[in-house]
Amino acid sequence: MAQQQSLLAPRNLIPFAIVAAIWGSTWWVITTQIADLPPAWSATYRFILATPAMALLALVRGDKLALPAKAHRLAMLVGLTQFCGNYMFVYAAEQHLTSGIVALLIGLLMVPNTLLAWLLLGQRITRGFALGSAIAIAGIALLLVNEARVAPVGGNVWLGVLLATGGLFAAAIANVVQANETGRSVPMTSLLAWSMAYGVVIDCALAWAMSGPPTIPADARFWAGTAYLAIAGSVVTFPLYFGLVRTIGAGKAAYNGVVVVVLAMVISTLLEGYHWTSLAVAGAVLALAGLVVALRARSPS
Repeated sequence: MAQQQSLLAPRNLIPFAIVAAIWGSTWWVITTQIADLPPAWSATYRFILATPAMALLALVRGDKLALPAKAHRLAMLVGLTQFCGNYMFVYAAEQHLTSGIVALLIGLLMVPNTLLAWLLLGQRITRGFALGSAIAIAGIALLLVNEARVAPVGGNVWLGVLLATGGLFAAAIANVVQANETGRSVPMTSLLAWSMAYGVVIDCALAWAMSGPPTIPADARFWAGTAYLAIAGSVVTFPLYFGLVRTIGAGKAAYNGVVVVVLAMVISTLLEGYHWTSLAVAGAVLALAGLVVALRARSPS
């Protein structure tokens, strides 16, 4: 096994910072996409743009797009859970919750990831991970109580929580199933391209069923935001992040999620008018501390 490199080495720190900055900003950009368009169609347009770009990236990298039948079945499942279920739920949740809170909820992804890995793969859950997860969940509970009191978005806070939780578990299922032997046997970019393609088909069907036929926004700012989410938020970041996983290890790379949450909360404060109360501060400190404790306890190789 190759020796893991230091996160502080420029070749690792620069992509780490790029991924954190892009993913930290995408949560707020989503709010600009759902202001005048049904969330389902907004998410669909994102992956209509991202799918050919990911396929092109695969070809540029020399990865073959031809996959065996079992890999296509896996791609269909990842498309259903990650590029349909996860994003459909997240986009809908941001109608009811500020973007930073949604980012923080999705930041708990390692919890269902670990539970599913325990149930399906028999991986052990450490006491430290359970403690850290409990601290993080307690902190998020305080933030949600504050959100319900302040509710700057003006939506149904608890419906937003339910939707974000749906997205959380959809993403966890995608993470666990793509890590099987079939997923590891094919190029990641090729699997992502096909998963996005299958996800787009399902997205279109669901968006049409829920919101009627598509409308094409004329606002150039909408398409600029969609392009940013599709290219920067999906095509650029995934290969960079998986590259970090290989060079510095999944444990260190996972701390990117904590940085993303911090950036998302800062942006939400500046651009959405998130109101910090003593309850919100206490919740944020507990949530971030819990995430760090859980990550340190898990520290996967």
